[in-house]
This record gives sequence, structure tokens and C-alpha cells, in this order.
Amino acid sequence: MDISATELQQRLSNQETLILIDVREELEFHTFNIGGDNIPLGNLLRSVDELDYNKQQEIIVICQAGRRSETARQALEQHGFTNVRNLYCGLLAWQKISR
Repeated sequence: MDISATELQQRLSNQETLILIDVREELEFHTFNIGGDNIPLGNLLRSVDELDYNKQQEIIVICQAGRRSETARQALEQHGFTNVRNLYCGLLAWQKISR
């Protein structure tokens, strides 16, 4: 399931406590990010069984355009995470509405 950049931005501005996982590479994350944990996709796929998140809690996965985060969403769901959302069109969409 996806979440739009507009909905995510509204929820963050309402100061909701959200679990964000940014699956871009470290350099990309440090160049621009909206917070959350940086777990590059390759690392996430290798260590998904070791993640210390509640499997029922909502997790929002983020990348640049939404493709890597969709892969992450699917992997998390395959490992028992039940409420994972992908930032639709990624940070590109976020940046469009933030201008």
C-alpha cells in the first residue's frame, strides 16, 4: 500500500510519531532526507529478520522515486510485517510539493 507525499507531509506536520525507513544509499540519505532510519535496500534485504521493529506498527519506506522502497515494502511484508506503506513516487514527489 502506498502513502502520498501530501499525506505523509501532513502527518509529520501534525507531529505524529512515524517509523520511517529510507532505503537509499548512505550518501543519498546524507545529501537530502526527511528523517527516519537509513537502511540501504541491500542491507535491509540481508538483515530483514534482524530488524527490531514491531511487526504490527505502521512503517513507511522511502527512496528517491518509489521503486527501491516498493521492493523493501514487499520484502518486509514477506517477513511478517503487516502495516508497511511505500512513499508513492518517493522523495521526488515530496520535493515537488515542498517547493
